[in-house]
Amino acid sequence: MKAGTVVLGSISGLSSVSSLSRETFRNAGLFCSKQSSASKCRLTAIRLESSTTTTHGGIKRRRKNQVESPFTNVEVERPDSRKSLLDFLEEVRGFAGEEEGPPRWFSPLESAAQASGSPLLLFIPGIDGTGLGLIRQHKKLGELFDIWCLHIPARDRTSAKDLVKLIEKTVKSENYLFPNRPIYLVGESIGACLALDVAARNPNIDIALILANPATHVNNFISQPLSGMLNVLPDGIPTLLEDVFGLKQGGPLTETLDAFSNEFAVHQISGMMLRDLFAVSANLPTLSRIFPKDTLLWKLEMLKSAIASAKTNIHAVRAESLILLSGHNQWLLNMEDINRLSRTLPNCIVRKFNDSGPFLLLEDDVDLVTIIKCTCFYRRGRSHDYISDYIMPTPYELRKQLEEHRLLIYATSPVMLSTLENGKIVKSLEGLPSEGPVLYVGYHMIMGFELPPMIAQLMKERNIHLRGLTHPIIFMNKSIVHDILDPQIFDKYKITGGVPVSNANIYKLLRLKSHVLLYPGGVREALHRKGEEYKLFWPEQPEFVRVASKFGATIVPFGVVGEDDICKIFLDSNDQRNIPILKDLMERATKEAGNLRKGHESELGNQDFYLPGLVPKIPGRFYYYFGKPIETSGKEQELRDKEKAQELYLQVKSQVEQCIAYLKMKRESDPYRNLLPRMLYQASHGFSSEIPTFDL
Repeated sequence: MKAGTVVLGSISGLSSVSSLSRETFRNAGLFCSKQSSASKCRLTAIRLESSTTTTHGGIKRRRKNQVESPFTNVEVERPDSRKSLLDFLEEVRGFAGEEEGPPRWFSPLESAAQASGSPLLLFIPGIDGTGLGLIRQHKKLGELFDIWCLHIPARDRTSAKDLVKLIEKTVKSENYLFPNRPIYLVGESIGACLALDVAARNPNIDIALILANPATHVNNFISQPLSGMLNVLPDGIPTLLEDVFGLKQGGPLTETLDAFSNEFAVHQISGMMLRDLFAVSANLPTLSRIFPKDTLLWKLEMLKSAIASAKTNIHAVRAESLILLSGHNQWLLNMEDINRLSRTLPNCIVRKFNDSGPFLLLEDDVDLVTIIKCTCFYRRGRSHDYISDYIMPTPYELRKQLEEHRLLIYATSPVMLSTLENGKIVKSLEGLPSEGPVLYVGYHMIMGFELPPMIAQLMKERNIHLRGLTHPIIFMNKSIVHDILDPQIFDKYKITGGVPVSNANIYKLLRLKSHVLLYPGGVREALHRKGEEYKLFWPEQPEFVRVASKFGATIVPFGVVGEDDICKIFLDSNDQRNIPILKDLMERATKEAGNLRKGHESELGNQDFYLPGLVPKIPGRFYYYFGKPIETSGKEQELRDKEKAQELYLQVKSQVEQCIAYLKMKRESDPYRNLLPRMLYQASHGFSSEIPTFDL
């Protein structure tokens, strides 16, 4: 009979992992320690760990025929509900009273909503050892992962080497039971060192590493005086704090500080730092019990041992990794070591948060689930599948991604037109099909400026989620493009559903009845040269027609106009070839990106991957025109004929050109094409008012 794991996480009864039969688990349910308060049971009750399936299907989501899109009011969405630093400190209080026994795993009950086939996530704590470092992330992470957290009691003296063996034993056991399920090791500071050691010792197990502020060195300028000071301090520091400063739990001073922290919690911006300051002050006795003098001295020695071991074994690590760094953490972080680490680890992604402190995962602005989405680091099988492993953004996540484009959207006041079945043009997206599969085929503006307003408006107005077919370089972790540009500028493509362009991916998306966005002109069109505005660079062959007809997809041709009203190209690829340093960068980027149209004798095959020099203009307006949808359902046999497929292909291309020509003509009669009239209109009608445009 297969064994499962009982994870004991009650406040007064933490226990090491034990094994029972799965049948026992099913009948046992959830229990809470009698000595724990009702509030503690929400997090620290006994959670019984068992998995009943190894399938890796997509996350189940309820689909409802809703009239209003959940993204309609995305601009005013509030942050996703998460626990605060005060919640962390409250939960730590419960652990402070029971600090005997060996290290053991527990699983938070609020993380019990994961879908079937979810990967296992093992959290290895930092120097605090409580295992509660993910408390602000539990709820959202629990929808994607099966979470186990390691708790190391304050009085425990298990060495770093033995902790590695304990974690390794769990990893091997779970891999044996579920060999097709990846295991995520999330380590913080010293926990990151332990995670690296486990990965190095198990190169054949499917492990993914998330390392938050991995400890790479100990700053002796800080650690040596700290060790000396700790050695001369008396043992009864918690008692001194309580007696001298009146900081007993439940005492008048701590109640006052608690009241202040709760008051500041109401104010989301200006009160965050003060709220956290009062929260920490109110819980000084708790912190001192978690970090007694002898424990801190032991942790410092264990830290040095763990760092040395991780550095020795780093070359044996084969796991993919995501490194998260704080901008303000100079004690345990050394950027030279981090750079060396990122170069040594295969398939390593590094994200830096310049405004964050040493406790990165407890910060207000750090959402681990969002980071995982933006880096495409989530998977249920051996490798990431950009389609089945994709997780939809929440409205607030979409808002955060759109905020960096808010100026562009406001400055260009996009006008969107669509065509009804009877051929009538309307000033809305009413003419777009609701049900998939749908293939949107159109013109690519310079640098893809048209994408953010279009993707956002389709989600807000019609609840249509476009899956854009994107150049593969967007998804590369290491390239010259990422050396020049901040990789986070590509997050918007990943979190909104971008997929590397390939025949296999367009096939999968249409089979799933998705709304797919395709630019046949690709890089050549998006990075065009001077004087090539609104010129299509499409292949001669009807590449997308046959696959669309195979699934009966509706093809929606569209045109976009406005790039010549916001900028002018002054340095294109031809110019950059005459500048040695830019020529070298362009050739290296083009080589790394790869030419997806290699072999084409037409101008389409002449693709240069470069960053064009643009001169901004006083912004005009963006105009989008979605033409009449073209049905392919029932025409699969007919469109197998090359001539018929070519005829439909040319029809789609002609409609895109007609859409562009129509917009170029009609914008001349738009009284609000220029910025000043639009600003005056909104000043008199309200800044949230919809600005009129030309008559249809």
